[in-house]
Amino acid sequence: MKKRHPNHRLVKIHRSYMVEEIAKLFGIHKNTVRGWVKAGLATSDDKRPMLILGHALVAFIQARRVKNKQTCQPGELYCVGCRAPKFPAGDMAEYSPVTEKFGNLTAICPDCNSIMNRRVSLAKLEQVCGEMEITVPQALRHIVESNKPTVNSDLK
Repeated sequence: MKKRHPNHRLVKIHRSYMVEEIAKLFGIHKNTVRGWVKAGLATSDDKRPMLILGHALVAFIQARRVKNKQTCQPGELYCVGCRAPKFPAGDMAEYSPVTEKFGNLTAICPDCNSIMNRRVSLAKLEQVCGEMEITVPQALRHIVESNKPTVNSDLK
């Protein structure tokens, strides 16, 4: 199972780890850990077995997570295809509620025409929307509220 974001809370900071132990701890391949060492993960020395201090590992993982984080500005949604926050096509988005307090904004990316998403609180919807035109779908009406009930109805 591929882990995209290793949980740094699993690491004990006062312990030294070998490459295989880190791979087992996070459920990743040991070559991934070796790639981290080449990318700048500090080791205790240049001797074998390669030992990595716990606090250095935590700092490395947290720095990678912060470096890759991209926050959306007002009026922007995140496009998974482009891997960047962008303004939606036509400055239009649709709000679909998940619970009473928050929901999802969905729109179309102007560059790759894929779906863009953003989780938003209903209280902060005005701050997030910027210049976007937000449409909120209306709830479906019950059959008894309809002007023309269906023919297959036994209601009188």
